[in-house]
Parts: sequence; C-alpha cells; structure tokens
Amino acid sequence: MSFIPINRPLLGEEERAAVEDVLASGKLTDASYEGGKYVREFEGKVKALLGARHAVAVNSGTAALHSVLMALGVKPGDEVIVPSFTFVATANVVLASGARPVFVDTKPDYNMDPREFRRAITRKTKAVIPVHVFGYPADMDEIREAAASKSIPVIEDAAESMGATYKGTQTGRLSSAGCFSMYASKVVTSGEGGAISTDDDELADKLRLVRNHGMVEHNDSRHLGFNYRLPEMGAALASVQMDRLGGFLDARAKNAKYLTERVASVEGVSFTQKSGDRTHVYYLYTLYLRKNRDRVLAALHSANVGSAVYFQIPAHKTQLYARLGYGRKVLKNTEAASKHVISLPVHPGLSEADLGRVADGFLRAAKENL
Repeated sequence: MSFIPINRPLLGEEERAAVEDVLASGKLTDASYEGGKYVREFEGKVKALLGARHAVAVNSGTAALHSVLMALGVKPGDEVIVPSFTFVATANVVLASGARPVFVDTKPDYNMDPREFRRAITRKTKAVIPVHVFGYPADMDEIREAAASKSIPVIEDAAESMGATYKGTQTGRLSSAGCFSMYASKVVTSGEGGAISTDDDELADKLRLVRNHGMVEHNDSRHLGFNYRLPEMGAALASVQMDRLGGFLDARAKNAKYLTERVASVEGVSFTQKSGDRTHVYYLYTLYLRKNRDRVLAALHSANVGSAVYFQIPAHKTQLYARLGYGRKVLKNTEAASKHVISLPVHPGLSEADLGRVADGFLRAAKENL
C-alpha cells in the first residue's frame, strides 16, 4: 500500500517553465537593492494579495524574522515575547539579535494567549512575535491592543498562513511586519524562501538593505546586513505558486472539511482551531487527542498514513534553551499540546481515495487506542 505523505508540494509544468526561463537567462541571482526580475514579480504578487505597500523577498522565513528584528534595532539587553509552541526559529532569531526571548503560553487553539503576553511585558520589551500556528490566525486584536498600550512593535510569524484572514484582513497586514515562509512544505513554496510585508516605507528600505549586506550600489555598505537574497529560481517557483494559491486553499479547505466530518467528533478527539471571524489555510490539520497520542500515531504509520507531531518538544524545552535556563519554566497549555496533538495529511495533492484512507486509518487507530 502506498505511503500518504503528511505534506507535499504541488508542482507542475508552469513551475518547470519558469525555472527553465531562469536557466536560459543565465542570471541565477541578482545582488541589486531591488532584486531580480522574478524576485520583483513575486513581491508584486504578495503585495497584491495582501494589499500591502511593500513586500521584500528573502531566502527563508527565518531570514524574514531576523531581518525585521535587525531593521527595528533590537539589540542586546532587549526582550522579545514569543510563544513556545512554534518552530524554534521564532526564538532563535531573537537570540541571534543578542536579545532575550521571553516565552509565553498558548490558548487551546495553540496560538499565543494575549493575557499571557500582557503579563510578560516589561520595560525591556522591544517586540512581540505572535505565530499563526498551522495556518490559523492568532487573536490579533487583543495582541495589538496590549502592544499599542506600551508602544511595542508587533511582528507576525505568518510562516504557515499565506492566504489566511483575521476579521477580513490577510495575515501579514495585522502588524508592523508580516513574515512568511516558502519552505518546501508550505502553502506556497519555492523550496526555501521567505517574504516580509509592511506598510512602513522606512522599514521596507532597511529590510532591503539587510537582505543585501547593507548595499544599494557597488560595495558601499550602509547598514549591517547579510546575504538573505532569494535566488531567481526560487522566486520563479514562488511567483507561479502565487498564481495557484486560490486553488491550493480551496483544496485544503475541502479536504479539511471532509476530515472534520469524518473524524473530529470521535470521543476523546478535539479540533480546536475554528472561529467564525477568521479563515484557516490548513497548512496542517491538527487534532487534540485526550490520551494515547503516540499509540495512534504508530498505528497510522503502520497503515502508511504519514501523520506527524509538530512541536513535540516546545521551544523552551529544547536542549539549547534548557541549557540557557528556560527549561524550568512551566507553560501548561503549551506542554499539554506537545503531548496530545497529531496532524493528518490535508494537502492539495490528496485524492479522494487518499482522504478516505486517512480518515479510515484514523478511525481505526482511534477505536483501538482511545
């Protein structure tokens, strides 16, 4: 029986043609302030989707987050508030800036708890990075209100949420800057890649400097920066993928609806990422199991269904942060989620037969183990 992957990029002839066009041009990257042809094309499509004044393409979601912290002037002695139920990059970029990450707990929907954010604010707080976990928007009104009361910039980690909306506004438009990832498994992919959206002209200028060693022309560096440029082949892939985003989102929503109807009402199973005021892009379809999560996971793997556990170790409990003294912190909801969640395949490449196998496999595993 064939294996059903948890996530898989959907690539076709359009992507192939775009990459071949780059190869034929012989210009694989562009070290200019503005970026190359496909970089600018991709940035234009991000701006159009979000309705943002600026989009700045970079070579990863991590580079996007780090670039924003650098452009905002986050430095040693500062604190940046982050969730722990996230990929470790969200915290790592704070360390890379010389600042101290301050971990806060989540709500049952796995996103940052605005009340915990408010309690964590100190005079050293220089930014907050809420994450739209699994493609489901965080409670941005409450987070922005708390941040605004102390003049704290909000940076969205929108790595998993391209196309999601919160009260009618696209994620990435709900903050000083929104940071997206185009990693191989993301909703829109370039293999590796990232993008930053902002309406702030000055911030956008600094971001373009950061991604290109601080240079506008020649090698006259004006600002500390790195090589965070997105190569032209990656930008070409991402540009074509942006044209297909609507279809990707429709397929993910349809697949998620099917799974919800089949599996989410099973005794001992909860689907918590649902609200009438926001849209989910279902980067991952994630369930909370009351008990025996690992036994259910093993049963699905035996059935060749590529289920997975994301953030099985919360960021503050990883070896790196434990060595730095963070591991003793108790984040009740975060630690519970890490022990109880499981993600099922929901990507656009699934056939009806695949979806049936996923649902049947989960129901069988739940019956035997929950």
